[in-house]
Amino acid sequence: MSERELSSALDDEERPAPAAPPASTEIAPAGQETKAAEPQSTPAEERVTYSMSPGLPGFLAAQRIALAVSSYQSGKFYLLGQNVDGGLMVDERFFRKAMGICVPDKDTLLLATLFQIVRFKNVLNPGEQINNVFDACYVPRETYVTGEIDAHDVGVLKDGRVVFVNTLYNCLATPSERHSFTPLWKPPFISGIVKEDRCHLNGLAMADGVPRYVTAVSRSDTIDGWRDRRASGGVVIDVQSGEIVIGGLSMPHSPRIYRDRLWLLNSGTGELGWIEPGSGGGAAKFHVLAFCPGFLRGLAFHGNHAFVGLSKPRYQRFEGLALDQKLADADSEPWCGVQVIDLDSGACVHWFRLDGAVAELYDLAVVPGAMRPMSLGFASDEILGLITHDPLADGALPS
Repeated sequence: MSERELSSALDDEERPAPAAPPASTEIAPAGQETKAAEPQSTPAEERVTYSMSPGLPGFLAAQRIALAVSSYQSGKFYLLGQNVDGGLMVDERFFRKAMGICVPDKDTLLLATLFQIVRFKNVLNPGEQINNVFDACYVPRETYVTGEIDAHDVGVLKDGRVVFVNTLYNCLATPSERHSFTPLWKPPFISGIVKEDRCHLNGLAMADGVPRYVTAVSRSDTIDGWRDRRASGGVVIDVQSGEIVIGGLSMPHSPRIYRDRLWLLNSGTGELGWIEPGSGGGAAKFHVLAFCPGFLRGLAFHGNHAFVGLSKPRYQRFEGLALDQKLADADSEPWCGVQVIDLDSGACVHWFRLDGAVAELYDLAVVPGAMRPMSLGFASDEILGLITHDPLADGALPS
């Protein structure tokens, strides 16, 4: 379908305003480090300013990738890419409590939200564009209604089913055709599937469509017990065996398997690192690659780089963590955004920062093959006017 056909799906008198501009922002051209841009529709008291390292847009374009980022605190779902003018494009949509993101292929996105798991599909074919700008358009096509269960990380099983971390019920689950969810697995130390966030199960590491590892803030089996174990009660659990791979972590999040290593974010210390398995009865070790100035959640990889999400800590809930002292030792303030870390040196080579009303991120993912992606949400009428369809096939109806 051509760009002209996409834009003329409705009669002239019915056609909505163009989909992209109200929800998209372009940040300064590459080379201007701190110039900020503000979404046009954001009230003054809620404005968010963006800044970036000069080379970030060119880096994303050279890799032919974009980034998907979620902020549950503000309900924002962002797609970041290089604009046609060389600057950074920020496509922004509203989804209440945007949480875990999964990109199983270049045409599919999954997003966990307040009470739904949403599956987006890219409706553009190669070479097509919207508004002469966007080379991918992710539209919600399936929605699984789970109710408010505090879903965190999300993935796809090898049989195509969605799997997600059901934090409120302390388990891995999949959507059910009849109920809110179907439990698939729980940690051995959790005594039952109950509506009590006991251990704060949060992160999920997948490999070849199989859940391999999960992270939890503690091994508590009482309601809200994890809050008393935030400093050093964190664990990584092997899903297949149920064994604790490593303990002594501080609010770990975002376990990921990359290049045969298990990586994670030790959020309470602000550290990105990897797990060296124990051998001969020895304990596993957490090797720190980099310290990032924030409470870390959201981890993705591409090439020789890690993409790390940073949040400003909520001190009423997260006070007393080692992160406080590490920030003081570095003479640094915590910030909200994304850092790109070189896997060889541990250095931050590119960054994207948000200041203002958005202070916390949850997840991020790499979107391959898209340089200027956009998405559609339910908070505006734009989704009403973008109509695409499959070709009519002979014999489509049963005889």
